[in-house]
Amino acid sequence: MNRKTQAEVRKLKDGDGRYLWQPPATAGEAASLVGFPVVEADDMLDIAANALSISFGDFRAGYLVVDRTDVRVLRDPYSAKPYVLFYTTKRVGGGVQNFEAIKFIKFAVS
Repeated sequence: MNRKTQAEVRKLKDGDGRYLWQPPATAGEAASLVGFPVVEADDMLDIAANALSISFGDFRAGYLVVDRTDVRVLRDPYSAKPYVLFYTTKRVGGGVQNFEAIKFIKFAVS
């Protein structure tokens, strides 16, 4: 979730009046929401009616990052005489591996 959504979620309480949001216990840890760690992502939507503002799940099981170990280097001695240019490329990619592992939460704001 993003920062604005976090500000709204921090105000939520359970039936006994306890906050669902818990600040980190020690330095270097993440805050938690109902016992699960929270990560701030600026790309997520703000909390609004019918907006998918929070993603929840096991991202290691749900998303696969493919990272090839080799780096390609192309030597270009012709473009910028008398200098030699080097172009480096690396192939990376990713995609959803398990759609059931990640869910988005939609809010109805009143």
